[in-house]
Amino acid sequence: MTLEILIQIVLFGIALSMDAFAVSVTDGLTYTDINKKRIFFIAGTFGVMQALMPLIGYWLVEIVEVIVGQAAGEAAGNVMSTIVTWISFALLMYIGGKMLIEAVKDLKKPAEEKESKKFSVKEVLIFGVATAIDALATGVAFHAKDATGVPLSNNVTIWLHVTIIMCCTFIISLIGLFLGNKIEKLLKGKYEITGIIGGTILVLLGIWIVLSHYLGI
Repeated sequence: MTLEILIQIVLFGIALSMDAFAVSVTDGLTYTDINKKRIFFIAGTFGVMQALMPLIGYWLVEIVEVIVGQAAGEAAGNVMSTIVTWISFALLMYIGGKMLIEAVKDLKKPAEEKESKKFSVKEVLIFGVATAIDALATGVAFHAKDATGVPLSNNVTIWLHVTIIMCCTFIISLIGLFLGNKIEKLLKGKYEITGIIGGTILVLLGIWIVLSHYLGI
């Protein structure tokens, strides 16, 4: 593995972690009972998911290529990329839309009736899948070959590559969580505002994922 490929993988990791960063800011912003243990749990979940999805994508294409052929593997990868894009979009739109609706309803409530948003393991896991599932396509991209015919990853180096992606996502997610938490403290008690900001981030992220898939952004 060359230095050029290593740099490319790090850039992959940074690019893939941008979705997780946006959701991390949202979590830090909206979870009012967050602490260091939960912050590391969220960042760890996002990191593991972001590593797991490319690994799954890589091995699925590898299996299809062995059974059917390389052309079939590439076709299967393209179909998989489209499907996971819309799954990610649906999850983010649902959670973000729900958050927005609840926040708007809170605007009409007296201060004593407003409820803060609490940490949810289930929601974190859903966020982890929603932000990482589009990385399945990255596993497909790892089969791409350079001018000399050498693929970006092979059955050995793929493990190092996904580890690098996991570390990048973990670190960037931590930054997002601490940033969101700082903003939440500035808006202490204004739960509807944090909900509107967080919901808007998730909805825009869902739209961005679809646009980036079809427009190649």
